[in-house]
Amino acid sequence: MIKKHLLTCSIIIVLLIMAKVFAYQLPQAKNKSLKEVKNEPKPRLRVEKAAPETPYISRFSFANEDLPAGDRRVEKKLRKTLTAHSYGKLQTNLLHIKAARWFPVIEPILAAYRIPNDFKYIVLVESGLKVGISPKGAAGIWQFMPQTARSYGLKVNRHVDERHNLRKSTVAACKYIRELYSIFDNWTLVAAAYNVGDVKLMRQIHRQNQDNYYKMRLNRETGAYVYKLISMKQILEDPVRYGYNKNKSLLAMNND
Repeated sequence: MIKKHLLTCSIIIVLLIMAKVFAYQLPQAKNKSLKEVKNEPKPRLRVEKAAPETPYISRFSFANEDLPAGDRRVEKKLRKTLTAHSYGKLQTNLLHIKAARWFPVIEPILAAYRIPNDFKYIVLVESGLKVGISPKGAAGIWQFMPQTARSYGLKVNRHVDERHNLRKSTVAACKYIRELYSIFDNWTLVAAAYNVGDVKLMRQIHRQNQDNYYKMRLNRETGAYVYKLISMKQILEDPVRYGYNKNKSLLAMNND
């Protein structure tokens, strides 16, 4: 009986000792675990970087030729020209009305002569907001001078003036533009030469030792000419952005 009692006591003592050991080791293990967690390097949060904003100037081009990125002077001139041709300044949808009439005839002819489609905007810059003959004697939507018109196959006399014939004058303009491209091999310079003439533009290229239109110093009209073409392009492609109402333009054309 005594042996049985001693055995029971021994078991109880062993259990108490084990419980004490366990109770002593558990906090140590827990503390060790927390210490390890503290010493572990913190996971780095992966922050998705926002895509860099597209530079303003890179949204625009002429004849698939980009404007010089990062050039603040060019950006300032373009913004100014776009504002000048917004509906808030012009208060007219005439540009859209004329484009709807002229472009379906002009576009396939440009394509046939392998000329970029953007050259159709020349007619809006040259005569989109004007009618009749200029003070210098230029006439028609492509604003040909009489002698230039004759040299490209148009009849200009007291009885006939084919500068006012949309199809024939566009063919003549394409012949002239192709000839300019054979000289300058650059569509932006071709557009500038259309305004000022090939001889005068070539003279400035040699004088300034510079053939980048956007870096050249030209007369006020020619220096703004390509910017006007780009502005016309933007206004026709995204009229609402610049205050125009395309539906009203088409309605006015149908009622005209």
